[in-house]
Amino acid sequence: ASAQFQLAVPVAVVFAPGSVPGDLPRPLPFRDVQEMEIPVNLRTTVTTRYETIYRSTTAQEEAALEAATAREADAALHPLQDASLGSLTLYVVPETSSLLPQGISVYVGKHRSALVRAGGGLAALRARLQQLTQVMSFTVSSITAALSDRVPDGQLGPDARRHLKSSLGYEITFSLLNPDPKSHAVDWDIEDAVNRYVQPVLDKLSLVANFSVDSQILYYAVLGVTPRFDKESSSFLLSAHSLPHVINPVEARLGSSAASLYPVLNFLLYVPERSHSPLYIQDKDGAPVSTNAFHSPRWGGIMVYNVEAPASPQASLPLHVEVDMVRVMEVFLAQLRLLFGLSREELPPEFLLESPGNEGLADWELDRLLWAHTVENIATVSTTLTSLAQLLDKIGNIVIKDDVASEVYRAVASAQSAVAELAVGHLHSAFQASKEAVTSSERAFFDPSLLHLLYFPDDQKFAIYIPLFLPMAVPILLSLAKIVRETRQRKKEPTKVD
Repeated sequence: ASAQFQLAVPVAVVFAPGSVPGDLPRPLPFRDVQEMEIPVNLRTTVTTRYETIYRSTTAQEEAALEAATAREADAALHPLQDASLGSLTLYVVPETSSLLPQGISVYVGKHRSALVRAGGGLAALRARLQQLTQVMSFTVSSITAALSDRVPDGQLGPDARRHLKSSLGYEITFSLLNPDPKSHAVDWDIEDAVNRYVQPVLDKLSLVANFSVDSQILYYAVLGVTPRFDKESSSFLLSAHSLPHVINPVEARLGSSAASLYPVLNFLLYVPERSHSPLYIQDKDGAPVSTNAFHSPRWGGIMVYNVEAPASPQASLPLHVEVDMVRVMEVFLAQLRLLFGLSREELPPEFLLESPGNEGLADWELDRLLWAHTVENIATVSTTLTSLAQLLDKIGNIVIKDDVASEVYRAVASAQSAVAELAVGHLHSAFQASKEAVTSSERAFFDPSLLHLLYFPDDQKFAIYIPLFLPMAVPILLSLAKIVRETRQRKKEPTKVD
C-alpha cells in the first residue's frame, strides 16, 4: 500500500519593534515556504511544508509583549493569535528584551506560540525558528515512529515502538495491589485523585480518543519475582533485569484486557508485604530509582509504595495506611505522557519550556499527538483496505453486501479528504476525517458476512459433496444408460405392419 503525505504547517513569525534583522530579502510582510522530505520507504513519502508569513506586531501584540514575564506575555498573547490546531505563532523579541531570562533564547508557551530572542542575521534566526517549529509540530523521528510498521527496522529510533498505537479509545485501569492485608489495611482516595489530576489531562486528550477509567484493589496479589535482600541498606531490591518478569503473574490477576475493545493502560500501585519491606527498584547501573517506579512500553506502569515500619514492635496489625495520592499521581501522569509519546525531547539549554500545569499537556503537544496520529490513521486505513482487497481477490465467490461496499467507499473518501486537509494545513479536520476513515475501514474489514470461513474453495466443495452424491448418483447414471440403450434398440427394430 503506497501513500503520499504532504504535511503543511502554517507558521506566523511576528517581529516586535527593534527585532527585525537587517538582511531581510524584502519588506514585511512577506511569505516563504520551506519543504523537507522525510524518508520512510520506497512506497511511502512524506513531504513537510512550513508555510511561513513574516510580519510586524500589531498594537495589541506590542502591548502584550510589554508584560513583566514571559509567562504573562504568553497568556496575554493567547487570545490574539490563530487558535486553529497545528498553527504556530513565533514572536521575535529584541536581543535586549528582559522578557526572556538570562541565557534563554527561546521560550515555548502553554498554547501555540513561542518567544524567540533576536540575534545574528536572518540565517541564524531561520535555523533557530526551524528547530523550534519542529519541536512544536513534528520531527522526523515522531513521523517515522507513527509509520513504524512501514519503516525498515534499522532506521527506527529506540523509542519508536514505545508509545501506544493510535486508537479510537483507551481504557485506563488503576490497581492497588495489597499482597499482605493481614499486616496492612491500605486506603487510597482514587476517585478524588482521578478527578483532580487525571481528568483534566483526559479532557484535553478527548479530541484524540475516548477514555474510560476504572480502579480496583487486589488482595494477595504478589509480584512474580522474589526481591533480593541487601544487608548494607537492610532493604529489599528489585534489579532492572528482573522487572519484565514482574508483570506476567500480576497481569493474570488484572483481567481487564481480555474483554476490552480498546488498548488498556494499567497503572499499578504495589504495597510490598511486611516480609519484603522496604522494597526499592534499581536501574541498570544498580542505582536506586528516585520514583521507585518503572513503566512498560504500550502496557502501563508499576510503582512500589513502601509503608514505614511501626515505631513500636507491639503495634497492632493490620497497620492503617493512607496513600499520599499527590506523590502517586505525579508518577502515573509522567508514565501516561511517556505512553502517549509526549515525553519532552532533549533540547538545547537555551530552550525554556513552560510547564503545562494542571492540564498535563500544552496545546502544541496536543497538536504533536494529532499530527502523528493522523498520519498513522491514514497509513492504517491504507493497509486495512489493501488487506481487504487481497482477501476478496483470493475468494472469488465472496458476497459483498451493499453496506460493506458503502463503508469501503466512505473509508476511501475520508482517507482522501484527510490527506487533502493535511496538505493545506487543516490539522483538526484532517484528524477527524482520518478517524472516520479508520472506523469505516474496520467496520468493513470485520463485517461478519466477510468471514472467510463462510466461503470454500471449489476443490473443497467437491471434496465435501462427492462422497454424499456419488452413492446415489451411480444407480441413477446406470438407469439413464439403460434407458438410452433401450431407446436406441427400439429405433433399430423394424415396426410390424399389420
